[in-house]
Amino acid sequence: MRNVKLPSLVALSLTTVFLTGCATAQSQQLQNEAGKVASQSVSPAVVDNQLLYSDVCISEREVVEAQKMWGDGIVRIGSVFSAKGDYKTEAADFIQDMYGYDLSSVLFKPTLAAKVQFRSSFDAALSYFVGDNASYSEDKGFAIKPYTNVKFENVGIINNSCSMAVAMGNYYFSDTKGGETKVEYTFAYVKDKSGKLRIVAHQSSLPYSPS
Repeated sequence: MRNVKLPSLVALSLTTVFLTGCATAQSQQLQNEAGKVASQSVSPAVVDNQLLYSDVCISEREVVEAQKMWGDGIVRIGSVFSAKGDYKTEAADFIQDMYGYDLSSVLFKPTLAAKVQFRSSFDAALSYFVGDNASYSEDKGFAIKPYTNVKFENVGIINNSCSMAVAMGNYYFSDTKGGETKVEYTFAYVKDKSGKLRIVAHQSSLPYSPS
């Protein structure tokens, strides 16, 4: 080291600092680019930085409560119809409140649908509940029958995936003449950002009756 002149040492030190600084700057640039890519990769649960779903797990009690709300809503639509009120708005509010058409795709296969079995849009679902839609001529208005009560009888509820719960069983629709119709169902629920359960899959059918 005694043979190395001072100017050479200074030059060597400056070179080392320069190279270290370049490496640090390059590393920071790579991190920034990675951050930009990550920020552009929007999760399906986020739109415009707004969380669509809750990160709180769904409980069985919440499913049972949501089922009661659904049944009460069906009865309410029929009651408004019988009173010659604005039953279409009532049904539209019911679908908006109970189903997740504004969150994602909804898989809806109603009971009394044969020509157009699957209702993947809000308007198609509304037609099933209240009828009067030329695009769905088979719809007579399921919810305006009317009914006096809807009772759910769950065979089971699966909620071990946390973010979605699925319920299956029979529900019973009581009409104004004292009759009762038994229907089989499968409902799938997610929880929106406000903590409310919303239906994203609904399949129902009349029990098999061998000829």
